[in-house]
Amino acid sequence: MKRYGLLILGALAVCVAWAALVFVTFSEGWLRSPLIEGDEPQAFVAAAKARAMADNRGNLAFVMLEDGQQVASFAMSKGDPVDGDALFQVASLGKWLTAWGVMALVEEGRIDLDAPVSTYLSRWQLPDSEFGADGVTVRRLLSHTAGLDDGLGYDGFAAKENRQTLEDSLTRARDASPGKTGLVRLGSKPGSQWQYSGGGYTLLQLVIEEVTGKSFAQYMERTVFDPLGMERTTFDHERALELGLAQNFRPDGTTEPFRWYTALAATSLFTTADDLARFLAAQGPGGQQPVLSPDTQRLMATPHASQLGADVWGLGAMLYAPDNRGGFIIGHDGQNGPAINTAARIEPATGDGIVILSTGHGSLATELAGEWVFWKTGNVDNLDFAAGIPTMLTWLAIGLGVIVLLAIFIGLRMRRRALQGGGD
Repeated sequence: MKRYGLLILGALAVCVAWAALVFVTFSEGWLRSPLIEGDEPQAFVAAAKARAMADNRGNLAFVMLEDGQQVASFAMSKGDPVDGDALFQVASLGKWLTAWGVMALVEEGRIDLDAPVSTYLSRWQLPDSEFGADGVTVRRLLSHTAGLDDGLGYDGFAAKENRQTLEDSLTRARDASPGKTGLVRLGSKPGSQWQYSGGGYTLLQLVIEEVTGKSFAQYMERTVFDPLGMERTTFDHERALELGLAQNFRPDGTTEPFRWYTALAATSLFTTADDLARFLAAQGPGGQQPVLSPDTQRLMATPHASQLGADVWGLGAMLYAPDNRGGFIIGHDGQNGPAINTAARIEPATGDGIVILSTGHGSLATELAGEWVFWKTGNVDNLDFAAGIPTMLTWLAIGLGVIVLLAIFIGLRMRRRALQGGGD
């Protein structure tokens, strides 16, 4: 029996080694090649354009920056022409800019990052919970570590008059994305884990309104967009309609009617590729802007949350991959049905960045941005890694299956020999 015990232990050891090998192979990109060889930006842009032309099913606008300067751009459409000034709804990417609005109030001393968020609220409060709300701070809301379990996700409303008040949406969002309750509540101890929460940013929208006495859209325009020269960027739906929106295509080629949102901060920023390029350029080493100090920007790019051992979030900004200089490629993506997909990345140490806004394809912008990150750093973008998890699990299952079958085969051979030899 001792031999069988050793066989089982050996098989378990091989299983663990195989699992570790698969994980490291995917997380480190060992089997991956960059989109192009070499470091020529125009060559990357040409390859990205070819990839986009093959996969684009709607509108797409692309901008690349080097050293904080726009060095290349292109746009394509299945409908009315678009360019760098075309206005897109960018879904969750707006959370990053919302964080700038919040941090401007922190710099002014009007918000304390580590005070209970309830300090700033009079119109709505989190429901009672076994975990207690005092640990729900602005810092944790920005980094998705406040313990909120909503996972929102908003689909918007067909008509302006259907929108809820901000308070009603926080209580139960009627436009919650499929599979979500729409309830903004504590589901775990604040600070204990990273858990994505659109509701947390809707709560930050309310904080901004309560602290400033202004509408969220008005505050963001005056405090962030105007100083950065982002003249075609707004959270105001009516202004977006006046500016003129790019068509929002579905994957089947039809267009999606305009949707109205209550949860502006979480999911309903309207902007252009050129305006987002200005936002990125302001964060490079030569960026000059009056909104946030360099120290605050560095704090926002500092790890505040991790998953599977990887740093994934700062304050409002996602940490996509190490930049090999002691910092991170930072930014945000946006995705909303039927097929809005947007992505922006910046390496603050160099001012190199990329913006991709698209409709008609659920992941094209994120895929191209991930290719840029890997080309720049040789490190796998965290969203690329997440997208590859199903493939990783398939290889893991195949390997584990083979190991188990081999162990069973060896065990049967050992048993047959023992029987033939009259022993065990």
